[in-house]
Amino acid sequence: MRGYKIFAGSASTQFAEEVCQILDVPLAKADVKKFSDGEISVQISESVRGRDVFIIQSTGAPSNDNLMELLIMTDALRRSSASSITAVVPYYGYARQDRKAAPRVPITARLVADMYEAAGINRVVTIDLHAGQIQGFFNIPVDNLYGSVTFENYIKSKNLKNPVIASPDIGGVARARYFARRMGLEMVIVDKRREKANESEVMNIIGDVEGKDVIMIDDMVDTAGTMVKAATALKNKGAVSVMACATHAVLSGKAYDNLDNGELDELIVTNTLESKYHEKIIVLTVAPLFAEVIRRVYHNESVNSLFA
Repeated sequence: MRGYKIFAGSASTQFAEEVCQILDVPLAKADVKKFSDGEISVQISESVRGRDVFIIQSTGAPSNDNLMELLIMTDALRRSSASSITAVVPYYGYARQDRKAAPRVPITARLVADMYEAAGINRVVTIDLHAGQIQGFFNIPVDNLYGSVTFENYIKSKNLKNPVIASPDIGGVARARYFARRMGLEMVIVDKRREKANESEVMNIIGDVEGKDVIMIDDMVDTAGTMVKAATALKNKGAVSVMACATHAVLSGKAYDNLDNGELDELIVTNTLESKYHEKIIVLTVAPLFAEVIRRVYHNESVNSLFA
């Protein structure tokens, strides 16, 4: 076998070290610096000629810096004669801009995909894309992993008396349905709508939550506004408790204030992005999942069988 090396961008160094520890391989060395004007400089510190290379880098905030660092590192590896370059992107930045939702707006998720390919990336591994169709923006293989497998054991350990899965909005129904099917549970939907301009949102619950422990499933939590409002609506309909599971802890803006003042009992996230400590937040690691996928990609084994 040619052998492989794992590099880390500055946004995911700790995550990459955890992956390398699981795989029992050293984290490869690269010198990443910034010039005084903010330009990024990368120098690969060891030979990669003929090797399969994996770059672990989330492209969350600061999104532009982390994205450029990934692209520049890719270019450096390609020019160093790496055999293949796989971008392991635990959080795919700009994924929310995946369609023209208004006139004269960009489809930035597609633009970013083009940039990945232009830089020389041969494969992308990510988890819980905001929209699954983003895989179709690429002309290279994309492995979109499911974060639900990480949440399952934690939820089972809670021994909830009457659990039910919920989608916090209509857009997340497919994700919630997949999780409900894996867990063998029923599903409800929070239907959010604004009746008139400048009026508060009305949340209708599709399904019965009376006396139940509700588990909301989403791909990310940003300001936590939707989840907190949904938790209030669910409890008003008789839910005993409401927890939320979201793979990506973006947690920007008033997120922590919303968690402090809202009805949400617990927020379960993963370590695809670094998050600050909060008494309501539980962080689960997805490093073992990514480590196994890296091993399978290198050995040309099935990735999909992990989620069958």
